[in-house]
Amino acid sequence: MPVDKQKALLFGSAAALRILLFTVFPSLPDLLTGRVEISTPVTSFKRLQEGLFLYTHNVSPYDGGVFHQAPLLLPIFSLLPDISVHPLATNLVYVLVDLLSANALIQIAETGESVSARLYTSPRKDMRWSSLAIAAGYLFNPFTVISMLARPTSVITSLFILLAFSSAARGRAVTFVLSICLASYLSLYPLLLFPPLLILCYDAEMRRAKPWERPNPVAYALFHSADVFITIGTLLYLSRLLTGSWEFIPSTYGVHLLLPDLTPNVGLWWYFFIEMFDSFREFFLGVFWLHMVAYVGGLCFRIRRQPLFIAVTLLGIFAVFMPYPSIAESGLYLSLIPLYRHVFPLTRYIFLTASTLLYASFLGPAFYYLWIYAGSGNANFFYAITLVWSLGLTLLVADTIYAVLRDEWETERPEMKGKEVRQM
Repeated sequence: MPVDKQKALLFGSAAALRILLFTVFPSLPDLLTGRVEISTPVTSFKRLQEGLFLYTHNVSPYDGGVFHQAPLLLPIFSLLPDISVHPLATNLVYVLVDLLSANALIQIAETGESVSARLYTSPRKDMRWSSLAIAAGYLFNPFTVISMLARPTSVITSLFILLAFSSAARGRAVTFVLSICLASYLSLYPLLLFPPLLILCYDAEMRRAKPWERPNPVAYALFHSADVFITIGTLLYLSRLLTGSWEFIPSTYGVHLLLPDLTPNVGLWWYFFIEMFDSFREFFLGVFWLHMVAYVGGLCFRIRRQPLFIAVTLLGIFAVFMPYPSIAESGLYLSLIPLYRHVFPLTRYIFLTASTLLYASFLGPAFYYLWIYAGSGNANFFYAITLVWSLGLTLLVADTIYAVLRDEWETERPEMKGKEVRQM
């Protein structure tokens, strides 16, 4: 079967599955929207609807402290019919977002950056899955499907992140900058992906440029950093024009930075800061953010030859350590890992990782039910299972980093291939 027909079949099947779930189970989206594993205070579709209601009635959407999302989402969603009367239009928008994300993932896979970067080519480069297989893994990933059904804005953020990956891998600097700025405008944390993706974009341009056309790396970095600053500044100014004031900044990005809403989620922050004495709160907020930011420089320095892998790994780290994570971020990371099929034989804990993630996926909702509804448990029940979930993701991140470094090491020292390595 030709590739175009296979792609049409894949996308048609994925769209049909999503529309079927929306149609056959009309109450399912509202049920999933209320799940803390899927919706967070900064991505919840219910909170978006509340902000939209205030916006359409000429009231500041940030009155009441419920809406914490980017202002420019409001005029876009206000163009759609009332979801309580005509939900199909909104549902189709989210289906389209998922399909566009899968298409961006196909483009990333087709560049071959995961197996053959500008500065490094894996000896196992032929051991890879097709771009359609990787897209199928994304489209039929249960975490992806469930996230789409709940309609959080994190799905839109994931789209812009994948578009940034795709543009950077193909050396398209303008669309890369625009995509990463839109993602950062919506969720803040994607801004940390800018350094490795800038390296990726630079490498892609260097591969196709003639020797006398190659840009200076320092000038290139400064120029596109200024582009990011100007683009984000423009988005913030448009938000200021829409809302009439700058109050949206503390209500959106301030919530990410200062964690005022301690609604439970699958992350590590909420329980820790519930138990935190107020006098230590600012210190540990700084420590937690510094911990997450610190990985960017270290990974960019150590794995400079594979910038796409750095960005993928950072997504896994963010899925564990960001303030308001959900399974949408985890699903995005798990969908990008198949790009590194060639290093799977070098991993050590894949079975343990998969078992841990499955264990936490099934027991997480049960523990939350015991705590909130049955009353036979407490917050420790749910937090304990989120720790197991974070452990599974951490094992996967660490194991893939080991495998990639081992792949590089065996390339540099072929005589050590297959021999045991001990860390001293």
